[in-house]
Amino acid sequence: MQETEHRLQVTLVNWFRLQHRKHEGLLFAIPNGGQRNAVVAAKLKAEGVVAGVADLMLCVARKGYHGLFIEVKVKKNYSKQSERQRIFQLNVEKEGYLYVVVRSLDDFRQVIDDYLD
Repeated sequence: MQETEHRLQVTLVNWFRLQHRKHEGLLFAIPNGGQRNAVVAAKLKAEGVVAGVADLMLCVARKGYHGLFIEVKVKKNYSKQSERQRIFQLNVEKEGYLYVVVRSLDDFRQVIDDYLD
């Protein structure tokens, strides 16, 4: 995950923790990204890390969905989903999960407010 995506994700998680205390612990990061050496990458893969999985997961069922996967991208460079991310999105949507891409705190707030409303 790029440093700017890191900062955005930290902002999103902090906002969620302040605004939605009753869902404490139900929004969490999935640490698939980032630069790792070969040994660490191999260990994580053996532990079940899967390329393409979204950055955040909200384990709250709403509006007919089992939960919400959130991919964080930075608005600045309009980064796109990778092919593996698109495949993951299609697979989880087929299984009844909502999947969204957010590029700002405003995007995230709108998604969360709509989803939890």
